[in-house]
Amino acid sequence: MFEEFNGIPMHPLLVHAAVVFVPLLALAAIGYAFVPLIRPHLRWILAALAVVAPGSALFAKLSGDAFFDRGLARGNITEGFIPVIEEHQSFGTMTLYWTIALGVATLALVYVVAPRIAAVGTAVTSGPAWRTNPILKWILAGVVTVLAAVSIYYVFRTGDSGAKAVWDGK
Repeated sequence: MFEEFNGIPMHPLLVHAAVVFVPLLALAAIGYAFVPLIRPHLRWILAALAVVAPGSALFAKLSGDAFFDRGLARGNITEGFIPVIEEHQSFGTMTLYWTIALGVATLALVYVVAPRIAAVGTAVTSGPAWRTNPILKWILAGVVTVLAAVSIYYVFRTGDSGAKAVWDGK
């Protein structure tokens, strides 16, 4: 299913979605966590990115696995090149795991840190007490920031190892 599209391997096509959506999710989540002014404008977009980015990482991983399996079955991959591809696969797996964690944490952040739009001179205290707890909001902001940094790191490492495998044979 993830091997080819019109005779073109799917992996080089699907990788670009993950390369765009994962860092976009990371940066938007950090912005949402620390810049209250953008929250009303970014909330639903961020929630969608929290689903789309892990999905794009999953599709890139599945298509990469299919690409590797097809190369092995056709005898297009030499024995010495298999460890290079397996290293790239391990980075891709880590990217997927960290991006899923970031997506879940971002959805929690969007739920807990909902934008509060109030009339001038009125206090906004709607919602359960735990949802308005500032400590919870700061903890979620910190978790999202760490997960975003790690996700971006693994996207970079995965892409770098894949590019070196293709262009340098390393």
